[in-house]
Amino acid sequence: MTETPRLDARLVPCAAAAWAATAVGLHLGSQASVVLVTGAIAVAVLVVVVRLRGPGRWRTNAVVPVVLAVCAIVVGFGAAAGVRMWFVETHPVAQAAADGRWVSATFEPTDDPKIVRRATFGGEPQVRLPAVLRHTTIAGNAQATGGAVVVFAPADGWSDLLPGQRVTARVRVSEFEGAGTSVAVLRADGHPRAVAPPPAWHSWAGGVRDRLAEACRRALSPDQAGLLPGLVVGDTSALPDDVRDDFRVAGLTHLTAVSGANVSIVLGAVLLVVRAAGLGPRTGTALAAVALVAFVIVVRPSPSVVRAAAMGAIALLALVSGRERHALPALCAAVGVLLLVVPDLAVDIGFALSVSATAGLVVLAPVAVERLCAQGWPRAVAEVTAVSTTAFAVTAPIVAAATGTVSLVAVAANVLVTPVVAPLTVLGSGVAVAATVHPAAGELLARGAAPLLWWMLGVADRSSAVPSAEVTVPDGVPGAVTAGAVAVLAWTAARNRRVRIVAGVALLSVAAVWIPVRFIEPAWPGAGWVFVACDVGQGDALIVATDGGGAVVIDAGTEPGPVDRCLRKLRIRTVSVLVVSHLHADHTGGVTGVLRGRDVGAVVVGPGAAVRDGGAELGHLLAQHAVPMREAGPGEVLVSGATTIRVVAPAGPGYASENDLSLVLVADTPVGRILLPGDAEEAALDALVRAGVDVRADVLKVPHHGSRTTPARFFTAVRPRVAVISAGRDNTFGHPHPQTVDVLRSLGTRVLSTDRHGDVAVVRAGSGALAVVSDHRDTIEP
Repeated sequence: MTETPRLDARLVPCAAAAWAATAVGLHLGSQASVVLVTGAIAVAVLVVVVRLRGPGRWRTNAVVPVVLAVCAIVVGFGAAAGVRMWFVETHPVAQAAADGRWVSATFEPTDDPKIVRRATFGGEPQVRLPAVLRHTTIAGNAQATGGAVVVFAPADGWSDLLPGQRVTARVRVSEFEGAGTSVAVLRADGHPRAVAPPPAWHSWAGGVRDRLAEACRRALSPDQAGLLPGLVVGDTSALPDDVRDDFRVAGLTHLTAVSGANVSIVLGAVLLVVRAAGLGPRTGTALAAVALVAFVIVVRPSPSVVRAAAMGAIALLALVSGRERHALPALCAAVGVLLLVVPDLAVDIGFALSVSATAGLVVLAPVAVERLCAQGWPRAVAEVTAVSTTAFAVTAPIVAAATGTVSLVAVAANVLVTPVVAPLTVLGSGVAVAATVHPAAGELLARGAAPLLWWMLGVADRSSAVPSAEVTVPDGVPGAVTAGAVAVLAWTAARNRRVRIVAGVALLSVAAVWIPVRFIEPAWPGAGWVFVACDVGQGDALIVATDGGGAVVIDAGTEPGPVDRCLRKLRIRTVSVLVVSHLHADHTGGVTGVLRGRDVGAVVVGPGAAVRDGGAELGHLLAQHAVPMREAGPGEVLVSGATTIRVVAPAGPGYASENDLSLVLVADTPVGRILLPGDAEEAALDALVRAGVDVRADVLKVPHHGSRTTPARFFTAVRPRVAVISAGRDNTFGHPHPQTVDVLRSLGTRVLSTDRHGDVAVVRAGSGALAVVSDHRDTIEP
């Protein structure tokens, strides 16, 4: 007698089919998704048939209803995604976006504003907030509209907005190029014209978050005060950049994204109180539901919170009905319902990570715990190890696909911080409640969390400092396949004793050689590197090696973390000169990252920069670090020796554009000449050529992130063998522009960009010739 198929087996392919249909529909639109949705149906049916096959015959009576369910779900979700895409394509604001029009729009934010560009020298901080349109006025035509939009605006006047506030502003409309159903991107350049009061519940939630943050600021160190609100309500606005970077490299970022663990604690605490009070299940469920709704309002409905709240709601429903439910069916049902209500979640990496981690903990972690206990491990240690390892294994392919990186210290770091996560969550929740009632009580409780926060911060700091704590893999599908294959091989090896012994010996042998070598010199780009363009997103951070193991750094990107990480990867402890080519935020924002823990000889700026907007602020910062700042003009030699760096422009503040005031440098290196023109545009570049400056170079850092502001005649004058472009992945400016890349390639130039290749280095090959290598491990011999 064969076993009747479990509900789990029926729900998994159905939920997978729904997710696939919605994701494809949102990415490609309804027409292009037909073929792929048909393929998803075939795959889902195959999974079901294989799973339900009996010992000697096909279980057709079980297959038919599941096949029908899969087909119905795929058709329903595919149709829903198609309707939404049609709504986006025909939306009046989406049509106005093609012309880049200015419109008057009334909208309501759906989340708190997030800083996307911090205040820097001469730059203005910017915020990003998702919103829902209510009314628009386009070319004098006022109409009620709906649809999701993404708003970028100055932090001044916008950073204090709360979800649900109705805002009216004049904005420029541009096309939304990401996946999902947002109809447009709105860019504001001033304060909102009108702001309505927020709903009472959002105002209350904002007060709770503010009082929690204030109690932490008064009672804890800056690092701890930024971390605790992140652990409790997901508020990372005060988390320092270096701590944020340490958590990312150590694989601990998920702790600051409120998810199922927090929901479990809230519901568990309420139900324990209910049981202690002797209340019935219906009353307890009602109280737990109220607590769940309040929790979601306070922490904001991020993808992981929405998923966890949906699972919690299903569990509460099961409690009321008295029917037993398993975790996997609850997860699948939550996924299906959420995708139906909010199909954009299908292309949200946070949602994918949350669902995958939960599924891994439900399906794989119990098996791993039992195996470890059978081998003599204490159950508590086995559970912590199994949960950390399983969560890492099932999410690593998604992280690799999205970021092109994998943390090798994540499992160990998570094991070390697990003992303090639950106490910190409980204490932090107590701080939020107490601070709302009485601020002094909140501060007292916050001080009790200090030792636990110290431990978590210490683990993140030490873990991220391990050599090769984070390795680079190809992004996209290749990276996901690579990480997934390694995880499967590791799982297979863990189940076989002989394979474990062989793998252990091999790993120890590799470590015995690899670890000492890594402590002596960096694995990438290796000995003989001359120039590196760091991947710092949408900005410039360039490093030129000098004699004695030092370096000259030209610009520092937008944030301190990325440039600091790049310098640490290259083992740079001494910076003889930091050159700030001009005072835009994408070149100055990371200055503190260069200064962090390094001996910086001087900071050099262009003629007149010290008195321009942002120059005084930069000088004040450098004075705090006892680093001198000076101006340099054409003809000045910044360093000399095997590598010589000279300033060739500009002669003085004769341009209206800050970009055209960029310092232009020429570096003569052992492998050839490198031209570094900052963000200089057409007027300045033409003047440079007319002045008779020899701009020919073997390597060109393409001006202004590869935009169309560089004329083709300048590229012809330079005729580089290699062109390196610093641009951010998926940036909203369209950098690098295809026309610029095409012009360079027509000259026979090899073009590499940080948005596609990561960090890019010019190195001296074994023959002494110039070669280029990216940290994605591709080497190009021009």
